[in-house]
Amino acid sequence: MKIQKELVEKFLLRAKSKGIDANPIRVLRSNTFSVGNANVLVRTASDLGRRFFFGLNYINAEEIYNLDNSFVTFLCGDVEKAIIIPSSILISHLPQISHDRNGEYKINFTKELNLVLRGRNKQLDCSEYINNWDSLTKAATGAASSVLPEESIHNVIQGRLIEIGNIRGYSTYCPDKSRTFNRIKLGDLITLDECPKLQFSDYDLLRKIDVMWFRKATSGFYPVYAFEVEISTGVWSGFGRLATLREYDARPYIVTNEEKKFHQVITQFPEIKDRFIHVIPDQVGLLYSAEKNLIEMRKEFNL
Repeated sequence: MKIQKELVEKFLLRAKSKGIDANPIRVLRSNTFSVGNANVLVRTASDLGRRFFFGLNYINAEEIYNLDNSFVTFLCGDVEKAIIIPSSILISHLPQISHDRNGEYKINFTKELNLVLRGRNKQLDCSEYINNWDSLTKAATGAASSVLPEESIHNVIQGRLIEIGNIRGYSTYCPDKSRTFNRIKLGDLITLDECPKLQFSDYDLLRKIDVMWFRKATSGFYPVYAFEVEISTGVWSGFGRLATLREYDARPYIVTNEEKKFHQVITQFPEIKDRFIHVIPDQVGLLYSAEKNLIEMRKEFNL
């Protein structure tokens, strides 16, 4: 751990020596930084002789992939051996890399700093990405406007919740149809284009809840689970929207890292405070990964 920390610090110092600003992205717990015009996940490995080995969880890879102008940097035992690869390139090659049931990918680079792929002598030539510091200072291309990391992670959590709901057979809805998750619009992931109207709720509040799962009934759709994602805005607005479901037997969730704030705010809703459930964003990621892995296992067993 000490060597890993030292390598990350050397990477950040090297960036600053080149006149590139580097700051941690607080919304993510991994070694993710805003470096110049890019967002960068930094992974480290010591020199083990024949190869450099890195573990990379798909959840972390997916989160950086959803950030604007994003890269993964693999420090191969030395800051002089920095492979700065666009996250889109890495994600596209993950299906050719072995992983375990927990979505942990076994990423190997040869002594020549080529990425080892599944299959006899298959490798990705990474020469253009070695010490490619210039890529971090170039402006992002193809984006009309920059999306803050907090907004991107908000979209990631929404996308994961929608996919979990779809996997479990619920009808899903979210109001932010133009936002994207893994380059797919949320509007293309949900199964309900419009929020169902409920007799005993304020529709203006209801249709603004971040994600909802409905069960289809003979009389229409019935709310089962509702989620508000509060990454940077506090938890006041989310509570207010979820409270419109007080007349329904639906479970309201607040997804936030601010547990203390969560417990402070529920006191403002004494009649329904025991119904609110607090979930941290990492737990959503773990559940999402487990649900996706279960699908793969079912396919393997033809179930």
